[in-house]
Amino acid sequence: MYAIIETGGKQIKVEAGQEIYVEKLGVEADEVVTFDKVLFVGGENVKVGAPFVEGATVTAKAVKEGRAKKITVFKMKAKKNYRRKQGHRQPYTKLVVEAINA
Repeated sequence: MYAIIETGGKQIKVEAGQEIYVEKLGVEADEVVTFDKVLFVGGENVKVGAPFVEGATVTAKAVKEGRAKKITVFKMKAKKNYRRKQGHRQPYTKLVVEAINA
């Protein structure tokens, strides 16, 4: 059984036992997070939401919060002496999906 949930403005396909990385949620480690914005539940009996499946939830346990690898943002305009260099590290929350309740 799998589900498609919405979190952080993104849609993520999840299965029980899967590790996922989502936008930072601001939760402590070993805290249980419940997602109620379930768009689709697949498996033996398929349920499609309009826009969300009523009564369906996905529970996950937070493992840790961290920051992704650094990326470099470099802007330049040729022949105009314009150069800007900036770094960015995106914060994330690592979750382990425990159950899909549909």
